[in-house]
Amino acid sequence: MSFSPRTSTRFPAQSALTRSSRPDRVREVDVLRGFALLGILLVNVQFTAGPQSGLVGEVVESPVDGAAGWLVTALLVSAKFYLPFSFLLGYSFTLQLADAEHQGAAQAPRHLRRVICLFLLGVAHAVLLFVGDILMAYACLSLLLFAARDLAPRKALRIAAWLLAGLFVFLLARGLLTLATTELVHTPDAVAAARETAKETAKETAEAYRGDPVSVVRANLRALRGALAANILYAADMLAAFLVGLAAGKHAVLAEPDRHRTQMKRIVAYGLPIGLAGGAFLAMCAHGPLDARWYDVAMAAGMVTGPALVASYCCGLLLLLGRGRFGRRVGDVLAPAGRMSLTNYLTQSLVMALVFTGYGLGLYGRVGTVAVLAGCLVLYAAQLAFSAWLMGRTRYAPVEWLLRTATLARKP
Repeated sequence: MSFSPRTSTRFPAQSALTRSSRPDRVREVDVLRGFALLGILLVNVQFTAGPQSGLVGEVVESPVDGAAGWLVTALLVSAKFYLPFSFLLGYSFTLQLADAEHQGAAQAPRHLRRVICLFLLGVAHAVLLFVGDILMAYACLSLLLFAARDLAPRKALRIAAWLLAGLFVFLLARGLLTLATTELVHTPDAVAAARETAKETAKETAEAYRGDPVSVVRANLRALRGALAANILYAADMLAAFLVGLAAGKHAVLAEPDRHRTQMKRIVAYGLPIGLAGGAFLAMCAHGPLDARWYDVAMAAGMVTGPALVASYCCGLLLLLGRGRFGRRVGDVLAPAGRMSLTNYLTQSLVMALVFTGYGLGLYGRVGTVAVLAGCLVLYAAQLAFSAWLMGRTRYAPVEWLLRTATLARKP
């Protein structure tokens, strides 16, 4: 596959559009992004808020807090809610190529400028706000996505399946090896020693995040290596979602959702129970009664069940959008937030940093799970309202404007 700057990439379902007019936004893409913002917020806050188990001395997790954490993990499949954004990035990539083709612009320089800007935003995000940043991984994997731009949809889907299968086998093998070689320690002295070690580590982390801004940055830098290693491990998962989005974009699936209602109903019917079962298994490993030795086995199961659950949520939402006035109203609420999803994503991290770290209130490890989740719902509602207000007055939110400017090498 060549990397020619002006390689023409035709998409059968979009070719008439690219020949006749500038490609418009696909509303369903924005709606799904707006919906995914809530999932990613509820996942990320579990790391940003710190432990609520009494390890840092202030809060002992109540049964209600434990149940809330268990349900959130089961319903969101923990860290799987980056998959909708990964899928939509691959889908939007086809629209960006169509836009460049319509304008007669060189595709490769545009894409490279966009990737560089996204990577730099990710570095700043990880170092200053939230070490679990996903933008750097997206930027790097977007280079592979560009190289795969000429793949036929079926081939893209086959490669995605092989990537997921490979990661599943690796995690399952590692998990089974852990179960076979690691003994669960039951002696009171060993349990007390392990708990004391965990408590000391949690206290050091809490002190760092509750300190001044310099202390927060240093804590992020110390944790960055582990976060990058996790992104490398799950790069195959993200790339697979990119390729599925690429295939869907070439068929303009989201531009014509009514044509696929039957398939979407099947995905909801089969994917929801499968996904919830896998989420429950992961929740049992994260919050009990299973112990940490089962973690990799649960993550392997998540390779299969996580995408099924996320796909069922997204398809259910798309089906809802076609249900008369109520569906249109739901779309009207979510779409503006999706149009400025990058700004909203970074704003979520900023607000969480101001609440839980030394940048502001320093509440790391001091707030129970229920209160944290309630705060997330308030923040999300505020973002929906502000997005509707801002998108009614301007075409680009601040970070989207910056990214678009970098992509075009001029003001949009």
